[in-house]
Amino acid sequence: MVLEKVKSILSEQFDAEEDTITPETNIQDDLGADSLDVVDLLMSIEDEFDIEIPDDQVENLKTVGELVKYIEEHQK
Repeated sequence: MVLEKVKSILSEQFDAEEDTITPETNIQDDLGADSLDVVDLLMSIEDEFDIEIPDDQVENLKTVGELVKYIEEHQK
């Protein structure tokens, strides 16, 4: 469920086909996200899942799978 929502958000923000987004997809390398894109993405993720991602954790969330795992571990 979390993966599907994340894929939907990524697909909208980066104009990518949802089917091409996997847990191994690297947000910056594969989707072409720059630092501003990542900030926008994380704000959308925080709103959607009602979580807060501290700045010091952002660098650890390079792939879709890492992002999904973080959300699942920190969701209320």
